[in-house]
Order: sequence, then structure tokens, then C-alpha cells
Amino acid sequence: MSQDEKPRLDPELVEEFVRISHADFDRVKEMLEAEPGLLNASWDWGAGDFETGLGAAAHMGRTEIAEYLLSKGAPMDIFAAVVTGRIELVRAFIADNPDVVHAKGAHGIPLIVHAKQGGQAEVVELLKSHEVE
Repeated sequence: MSQDEKPRLDPELVEEFVRISHADFDRVKEMLEAEPGLLNASWDWGAGDFETGLGAAAHMGRTEIAEYLLSKGAPMDIFAAVVTGRIELVRAFIADNPDVVHAKGAHGIPLIVHAKQGGQAEVVELLKSHEVE
């Protein structure tokens, strides 16, 4: 391995982290503490359907997991902004690219489903108001 190469994470570990990020907050914390590299790791479910722990938490409406991963440095994206109710950030994403309201996350799940799963009624209404544009 050259000086610039980094060791690869065990794929089974990455898959487990993404799977548990759908629901198991305590295990997410344990795994991330043991292997910080999991924070930005993604799993390919096949055919380019990539998912991170943050993406898993977002489409399941697991705001506490999403907030935790963001606090550890996971990069903010539209799906995380929607599920965590960051309405001003969602507005900024839409202002920059109005078509983002039609974005689909992991597994092809629409952006609005992320908002609904997270119980973000104000964000749902904002997204609905831009769907016809």
C-alpha cells in the first residue's frame, strides 16, 4: 500500500452500519465510536443504489440518528435538511435548484417522503408548494 492509500473499510461492517442506521441509535453510536470512518461510508445495494448511514436515517424519519451523524461531521444534504426540519436550508436548496423538490434518495425514495417520515409538516407543505412549478 502506498503512502497515499488508505485501508478500505470491511464491506460487511459498512453494510451493517447502514442497516442499523435505519433504526438502532445506540448501535449507531457504538459502531461510529469504534470506527469513525463509517460516518461517510456508503453501501451499494445494487445498480448504483448507494446509501450512507445518514441517508438511511433520513428516509426512515430517524431524526435523532440524523442529528447525531450531522453532529459528528456527516455532510448536510437536502434529505438530511428535510428530515431534520431545517426549513431555511431547504428553502436555500430550492432557490438554488427548484427541481430538487423532485430529488430521490436511496432506494428511489422521494424527498417529500423523507419530510413526511420525519414528521416535518412545514417542510412537506413547502415541498408541495413547489411541485407544480
